[in-house]
Amino acid sequence: MLSNTTVYGLRAMIHLAKSDPDTFIPISKMSEELKISFHFLTKILQKLTQQGLLTSYRGPKGGVKLKKPAEDISIYDIVIILETRPMFTECILGIPGCEDEAPCPLHEEWRPLRKKIEKQFRSTSLAHLADKLEIFGKRLV
Repeated sequence: MLSNTTVYGLRAMIHLAKSDPDTFIPISKMSEELKISFHFLTKILQKLTQQGLLTSYRGPKGGVKLKKPAEDISIYDIVIILETRPMFTECILGIPGCEDEAPCPLHEEWRPLRKKIEKQFRSTSLAHLADKLEIFGKRLV
């Protein structure tokens, strides 16, 4: 349902949320730890930086860190930046003009699910997901 770009972006952001908020994390280190191509990860993180979720620093001690507290960044904030398809408004079958007045065959089933997913994404913070890594031993790789 989510593109690789979005999935990798979410994994990277959760990784940053569990890191020291005052420390810039080198992209090369993240790439290695998360097993994501360095160049692909760099492009994803650049986009998140341009949209104000990350701060970057160049140089030998450079890297990226969250621009605001992990509690203040939701999954929705990340997905809406990285997902090329507007998943919270687009037809599940990709049919142009699908709406209540001219629905596709899955419209009635997809609409409530889409709204529920959007609500869940908006209410789930990076801090919550980072806590799950620590408390429940969840993993990113």
